[in-house]
Amino acid sequence: MHVHFIAIGGAAMHNLAMELAARKNYTVTGSDDEIFDPALSHLRQAGLLPPEMGWHPERITPDVDAVILGMHAREDNPELVRARELGIPVYSFPQYLYEQTKDKTRIVVAGSHGKTTTTAMILYVLRQLGIETDYMVGAQIEGFERMVRLSDTARYAVFEGDEYLTSPLDRRSKFLWYRPHIAILTGIAWDHINVFPTWDLYVDTFRQFTRTVDGTLIYFRQDPTLVRLAEEAGGSIRCIPYDAYSGDVPMQVFGRHNMQNLQAACLACQQIGVQPEVFYQKIASFTGASNRLEKIAETADFVAYKDFAHSPSKLRATINAVRERYPERRLIACMELHTFSSLTADFLPQYKDTMEQADEAIVYFNPHVIQHKHLAPVSADDVRDAFGPDRLRVYTDSSLLQADLLRKDCRNTALLLMSSGTFDGLDVSALAQTMARNNM
Repeated sequence: MHVHFIAIGGAAMHNLAMELAARKNYTVTGSDDEIFDPALSHLRQAGLLPPEMGWHPERITPDVDAVILGMHAREDNPELVRARELGIPVYSFPQYLYEQTKDKTRIVVAGSHGKTTTTAMILYVLRQLGIETDYMVGAQIEGFERMVRLSDTARYAVFEGDEYLTSPLDRRSKFLWYRPHIAILTGIAWDHINVFPTWDLYVDTFRQFTRTVDGTLIYFRQDPTLVRLAEEAGGSIRCIPYDAYSGDVPMQVFGRHNMQNLQAACLACQQIGVQPEVFYQKIASFTGASNRLEKIAETADFVAYKDFAHSPSKLRATINAVRERYPERRLIACMELHTFSSLTADFLPQYKDTMEQADEAIVYFNPHVIQHKHLAPVSADDVRDAFGPDRLRVYTDSSLLQADLLRKDCRNTALLLMSSGTFDGLDVSALAQTMARNNM
């Protein structure tokens, strides 16, 4: 089987490419116009890095059995055009995952926040119990070789269900492809406004998701929107509400949002025969997914975490979790506005008071990124007005941000660095470790 990837450099795409080459022993080729680390290093190590960047329709030959099209490609991509001319089947990433797992029991975790961690919790427990599982998750998990696994032998498949667009040819949400037997909805908070310009449109894609469920829907009972969607879907599927876990089993993860994620994961595992007491025993050693409240430095009186939080709901939940964990410490919360939504002036008011639990609140953004995304200009004053706290500091130069953080007295301090980007190439782990050494 020869599979060609158009836009192979994506986080999920390159993991799928490596999985097909390694486990399925497929012939895998791919193209992209730019590839960055870690995908670049991963593909090179696997022998799958394209020999040169760019699109090369001559690589699409009749011996190609299937093409997998990434979201980064355009509809007029010359390789895609050539594949269609030759009549080669073209799949989106989620479509291909479904085709590979359509005879398995599928568990899909969806929602505006918490889906990566909840998916990781399910996979961690099933791995601990020796239950073979195929999967797709949006972050690296300790003990798991790749972010994607597809086998011929697993009975179960666990997917993180993303509401973003499927491909340039399919403008529906990715998770509409997966048709879960067991679905989790963690919560709905407006995001991706370039795709869903209104709240109603955003909610409607989750409504459509509930209609694809063939079995059980597990939903967070404190979210009124989810309650409404469950009521609408209740006649055709089984609906199970959940709240935060409140037991006494000691956990490595913390924060109310993670206790909610944990309870959802437990209920999902219970549907396939894992008893709650067994789940809690196994999950006690779970330390989290990469970039999700990941500890990056610690001394006797200083601790630093990095987190993927970027949307308003994620930002608030993450800051509150660290505040609850370290109530007596000064909390410095620093986040980067990086996504299309977060850099859109009309969306910025959604961040109102999200950082109020921080003693020092810092927001960074790069005006050049706004220009690159072809958005209306946003000023530092716009950000201050939107977020609310008078003490908020706004930076547009990452080197200045780094210098100011390094000058801080970090005794009795918790530092939280949050972004779905990189603070323009800033090594946040090295920064936090230097701050720790400076204050020993």
